[in-house]
Amino acid sequence: MKVGIVLDLIRDKNVNEAFAILQYTPKDAAVVVNKLLKSAVANAENNFNLDRNRLYVAEAHTGAGPTLKRFRPHAQGRAFRILKRTSHITIIVKERA
Repeated sequence: MKVGIVLDLIRDKNVNEAFAILQYTPKDAAVVVNKLLKSAVANAENNFNLDRNRLYVAEAHTGAGPTLKRFRPHAQGRAFRILKRTSHITIIVKERA
């Protein structure tokens, strides 16, 4: 998957290093992953009282989401099916010992 390429770049990295990598990654998925990582770090700080400087990306994986089926008019009255694929992204951050 396209998002998996970006997730491979940040897996097992410190969150500050992961943010730097995502900032300079020329993929559209990097913007979405950056937003998701910010949310995961904020949840770790606020809900679990973890130290931001000791956090790292423990797990980062993606799975297939629902596929939206659309139709586009084609030649001679036919309909051409377009599949708009989505994905579920999971990022888990943990504190290094």
